[in-house]
Amino acid sequence: MARKPKLDTILAEAVDTARLSLAEIAGGAEIGEHLGVTAEGERLVTHRFISLKKGYQGWTWYATLARVPRAKSKDLTVCEVGLIAGEDSLLAPAWVPWADRLAKEEIEAAEAEQHAAEHEQSAEDETSSEDTVAQDSQQLPALSENEAPDESVESDPTVNDEVDSEDEETLPTLKSPARRQVRRRRTAQRTAARRRAAQRNRARKDG
Repeated sequence: MARKPKLDTILAEAVDTARLSLAEIAGGAEIGEHLGVTAEGERLVTHRFISLKKGYQGWTWYATLARVPRAKSKDLTVCEVGLIAGEDSLLAPAWVPWADRLAKEEIEAAEAEQHAAEHEQSAEDETSSEDTVAQDSQQLPALSENEAPDESVESDPTVNDEVDSEDEETLPTLKSPARRQVRRRRTAQRTAARRRAAQRNRARKDG
């Protein structure tokens, strides 16, 4: 069984030194009556004082002092000072995670707000896509008389397949009137492709 440390007399009598050391972290009016001193080890003691600090009812100020062999009261060392809770202290309630503190109504309201925000963002993205298609259609140059559609012109099947493939990839994702605008643009592109193919065919025949 470990032997209880002997209380150092010089350190035990240094109540004023302990109080002055606490005054560096607390106001003098917040440090109450001296409660006692406890031997922590050889030439090591802790002084305790009543806490008068507002909001810290039942708490205790403490100051731990030490000294080297043959040191006098003026050569004491302050090891630690602080405020510690007692059995009757007023303490904050146990911490509860934020998710566990939410009421059922609050959780449902947060989910509804999130769903509304996602729906609004989806609507904005769809509107932006339709606006982009409309702008592209407006910027498409008008066909001149020489470029007017000519159904009698010989077409190139390869070109038609390429344009139709683009229509199949693009149009299913668009809605009217955006779809009609894209169809007009694709029709113009198809007509121009047919004319270029016809010109190449005539050039090969003439050659």
